[in-house]
Amino acid sequence: MSADGHGIALYGAPAQPADYIHLPYVNPDAPTGGRFVDGQVGSFDSLNPHILQGSTPWQLRFLAYESLLGRSWDEPFTLYGLLAEKVEVNDDNTAITYTLNPDAQFSDGTPVTVADVIWSWNILGQEGASGRYRTAFAKVTSVEDLGEGQVRFTIDTPDRELLMTTGYRPIMKAAQYADDESAFFKSGIDNLPISTAPYVVTDVDAGRYVELTRDADYWGADLPFRRGTNNIDVIRMEFFGDAAAHFEAFKAGEISTMRETNAANWARNYAFPAVASGEVVLSEIPHQRPTGMTGLVMNTRRAFFDDWRVREAMIQAFNFEYVNGVINAGAQPRILSYYDNSVLGMRPGAAEGRVADLLAPMADDLLPGTIDGYALPVTNGREANRGGIRVATDLLAEAGYTIEGGALTGPDGPVTFEILVQTGSSEVQSIVDIYVEALKRLGIEARAVAVDSAQYTERTNAYDFDMTWYSWGLSLSPGNEQFAYWGPDGVDNPGSRNLMGADDPAISAMIDAMLNSETQDDYVAAVRALDRVLTAGRYVIPTWHNPVSWIAHDARLLYPADNLPIYGDWIGFQPDVWWFAE
Repeated sequence: MSADGHGIALYGAPAQPADYIHLPYVNPDAPTGGRFVDGQVGSFDSLNPHILQGSTPWQLRFLAYESLLGRSWDEPFTLYGLLAEKVEVNDDNTAITYTLNPDAQFSDGTPVTVADVIWSWNILGQEGASGRYRTAFAKVTSVEDLGEGQVRFTIDTPDRELLMTTGYRPIMKAAQYADDESAFFKSGIDNLPISTAPYVVTDVDAGRYVELTRDADYWGADLPFRRGTNNIDVIRMEFFGDAAAHFEAFKAGEISTMRETNAANWARNYAFPAVASGEVVLSEIPHQRPTGMTGLVMNTRRAFFDDWRVREAMIQAFNFEYVNGVINAGAQPRILSYYDNSVLGMRPGAAEGRVADLLAPMADDLLPGTIDGYALPVTNGREANRGGIRVATDLLAEAGYTIEGGALTGPDGPVTFEILVQTGSSEVQSIVDIYVEALKRLGIEARAVAVDSAQYTERTNAYDFDMTWYSWGLSLSPGNEQFAYWGPDGVDNPGSRNLMGADDPAISAMIDAMLNSETQDDYVAAVRALDRVLTAGRYVIPTWHNPVSWIAHDARLLYPADNLPIYGDWIGFQPDVWWFAE
């Protein structure tokens, strides 16, 4: 925490001093104006991104709501004053106190009060709210109104990261739901949010578009944290039935940006007239953030996937080099672990030093490869993948599965399962189609099932799938959210991001070690150890990542290219620091 409370860092002090003028990666003189159109594949039926019911444009979490503190994307985990003008943590990291900015107000002109902060905290802790909030809610023992615009959160176990996350939760207007609090948990588009954010929802058509307009009376426009941000007047999110329609709309100039994730497409599909004329610019933006994990998730709540040998067999059967060649012309690197591409990622070979020390007490219960080293298989790139299929067959035999009448058969009969995917992504569908053919060589009948985004959200929230395509974005400052991603509460409780149903005490132990680290070195070691446990858990069949971000955009749209934060274009997910040239 800073001496005067203007911000707080997980380790050490905030990089920006108390009298900072603006964040280092913004253009403080950026002009305002323009209309930014974002395209998404899928649909939506709700404007509340904080509940389990319904499907909501994810961008609303950032555009339509704000919190007590705001995050700097140029530091691993540092928060600066936003709705709160001051933050204080006690010496043993069990309590955090916020002093509200007296100027903070909602879009309807009413002031933000401590009562709003407490109500927001409590409502997000109830059943029906997103699991990302409820995990932390259970660890807070009290929330107190101290008077004079101050609110204190107390926990019973020292946890600086958890205390910090209390300042990073959306603050909502309690009076909006005073007559019927249950209305908060109902999906729909009629109940427009009343928030403190720079943007307000001004137009919506369920499933088609949402439009937000910059609030000319936004209370925080002159805050150092906000200077040079939120420069665009209108942000519109358009939704398309499939990726092809999405891309054609961009080529036609109906969308402002296109984020490309496929190397082959980036090389061959962006030579259309608007690029040649200079109306569209192709930007490659480097970053230092973790790869996260993207791929096919195996649901260990299903008996077939509960055996690590089966999961390893599924990984062996996935011919990454062949798939990468077909989809990306072999140009994209594979995700090797959850925190790959960053200082937090596990290192090749056997665990050493502090990482080995953390894992040693659980050595007898850890899966093979956790301590001595785990690496994904590498094939020769030929479609048959005879080596991988041979290894997979042996592993399945060890797990008790045999071939009978050409079908892989176990205790419950022939093995069949579904691979759940969202409609609209031709790339994912192609990956799954190739994999389904490969599984036939093992005698497995797998079937791809495509559903719309609303059904996908409903089914994944309920863990109603065998295998599915999913992506976890991970940061350089993992913390308590790791319990929501792969902690034990998510095994049975719906709505967490523990889609694989991971139920390994070693995961919780490494998260605890991370949260209780007293030095940066200990913190890094704990995350690397966690990375080993997750990767050797063989829960996901990883695909690829982008070491740079490829963004095609309207040439009039500019960003501060000379002052990129360590998270690269992470901020480009919502055009916080972009602006239209005058």
